[in-house]
Amino acid sequence: MQRIRKGDEVIVLTGRDKKRRGTVLQLVGTDQVLVEGINVVKKHVKANPMAGTQGGIVDKTMPIHISNVALFNAETGKGDRVGVKIEDGSKVRVFRSSGAVVGAKA
Repeated sequence: MQRIRKGDEVIVLTGRDKKRRGTVLQLVGTDQVLVEGINVVKKHVKANPMAGTQGGIVDKTMPIHISNVALFNAETGKGDRVGVKIEDGSKVRVFRSSGAVVGAKA
């Protein structure tokens, strides 16, 4: 079971975007995530008249390693580690600090 999924709100633990929050847009492979507004780089794009694309400098969101982000816990206002627990015969994700189910409405 993936501990961080698409649509989760995460907080960055290390790097130039440290302490910034964003939503996971996509999982890239098994160990990288694409987070909205995090790790944005400038990419020089060459024009392609055949495809109708214009050249120039484009902002592009790049993947960040999954170990550098933590799931954001709204109750504590901090990033939190995630564990897996079996409830009613199905696996659910829980916050390690409080044991609360991830995504459960309080």
